[in-house]
Amino acid sequence: MNSTPFRRAAIALALTVAAGGAWAHGDVQCPAHPASEWRPHTELQEKLVKEGWTVRRMEKTPTCYEVYGKDPQGKRVEAFFDPKTLERVEEK
Repeated sequence: MNSTPFRRAAIALALTVAAGGAWAHGDVQCPAHPASEWRPHTELQEKLVKEGWTVRRMEKTPTCYEVYGKDPQGKRVEAFFDPKTLERVEEK
């Protein structure tokens, strides 16, 4: 039994699905800063809450802080922030 075509299709599908996350924010580029220059993520969370955000979850990417929650207008967002300046990085 030759399962090579099926295996190739399964591998191609798996790679496509796995790469989907990378496509989601390919247009966001945070400046690269040494880790020693990053401000604590808790500082960003406090700043956002003071501005009216609801922070549900935060993640650290190689160059950004990624925030999931609601902005001050109540809109659900996935937003990226420069870890040195804590300023929002917009999609290009």
